[in-house]
Amino acid sequence: MNIVVLGAGTVGTSIADLLCQHRHNVIVVDQDDETIADINERLDVRAIHGSASQSSILFQAGVASADLCLAVTGNDEVNLIAASLAKAMGAARTVARVYAPVYNDLSTFDYQRHFHIDRLLSLEHLSAMEIAHNIRHPGSVTMEHFARGELEVDEIEVTEKAPTLGMPIKQLGLPPGVRIASITRKSRTSLALAEDELEVGDRITLIGTGDDIDNVMEMFQKGSPAKLGVVIAGGGETGYHLAQSLESSRCGVVVLDANMERCNFLSENLPGVTVVHTDATQRAHLEEERVGRADVFVACMADDEDNIMACVTAHEIGAKTINAIVERPDYAEVVGKLGIDRAVSPREVMARQVLSFLFRGPIISRTAIGGGDLNVLELAVREDSACTQHVLANLKLPEKCLIAVIVHDDYVRVPGADDRLQPGDTVVALIDDSAIEDTVAMFEAGGT
Repeated sequence: MNIVVLGAGTVGTSIADLLCQHRHNVIVVDQDDETIADINERLDVRAIHGSASQSSILFQAGVASADLCLAVTGNDEVNLIAASLAKAMGAARTVARVYAPVYNDLSTFDYQRHFHIDRLLSLEHLSAMEIAHNIRHPGSVTMEHFARGELEVDEIEVTEKAPTLGMPIKQLGLPPGVRIASITRKSRTSLALAEDELEVGDRITLIGTGDDIDNVMEMFQKGSPAKLGVVIAGGGETGYHLAQSLESSRCGVVVLDANMERCNFLSENLPGVTVVHTDATQRAHLEEERVGRADVFVACMADDEDNIMACVTAHEIGAKTINAIVERPDYAEVVGKLGIDRAVSPREVMARQVLSFLFRGPIISRTAIGGGDLNVLELAVREDSACTQHVLANLKLPEKCLIAVIVHDDYVRVPGADDRLQPGDTVVALIDDSAIEDTVAMFEAGGT
């Protein structure tokens, strides 16, 4: 594939290196002469000096024929302009990295749709979502980034006294806004089919709005699960997104931050979270805040060494599960020996996202889940494709394909049998390996 990477900082360089290893044709653009010289020397890419937000530079980089353009400079506005220009000039897919939360906040403005960008990615948000999902559902797949994060994805275990035991899914009477997407049984994840019956110990994935999911919980579990005590060291963007994601009746969240101004911001914007002005790098402060009683401790401060030392201290004083954000790849082999249960690298999270975009045709992204044959695909609905010819109930989709989510204009929803796909929609589908080819054919342009 022809891929243009705009920005050769730490993220851009690591992405370019990764893409070279996968034998893609890569062009890198950056404004710094020394960086360009270093890139040309170290990587098998073509490096161009210039501004990513100038059309002449983008033309020189060949975005008109690019299969994918990644705008990952250190400036949000440059990334938005560059990705938008690249899309208008002919790039098949464009992705922009953003830092400020406002760009992903659909309640204020839809920047992604306005600028015709295929995806806005925040390393901080992605990293937070990976940790949050691991806290709520250890060992299961992270799906929150699909459908632009507007629907909740919850995984729950079916308990012994659940009233739905032994009942086929089609007889459960779930509300229209909730779907059982997958079932994990004996460490294997498979698509949830209408005839499947639930068993004790099954872990099922529910997709829907938060309220709808909360309303059906008692169908699968009796009694409320124990509330988790979570302490987050660092109230920066990653800590903010993490606290926001965990802010619910299921988690009691405490955020520790040394900056008083940031603490005030967190208190104003996270009403369900306890915010403490303190230095999480000091053992005495962690002991004073009773971190040793926490079910989960997460260090996501700006410095790797601070995160590692805070985690070591939290482990020593009794915190049960330890998580950390660690930027440097050379620390990856060390953290496990220090009592840190999980270290998340923002660069690795971004790399997985980028690799999921390396597809042509209607496939926007593809992610394998559950260690088996199940995949989550994002599919673009094209003009004159077979999938637009009937309502979902009458489409001849393969049996092992579930249309879980439809994104139409500014509206994201779990579809019903009478919904009909329209050109321009985006679909999130769970598909078995054996059904991918037949499903994708129905989304091809002119596939009527």
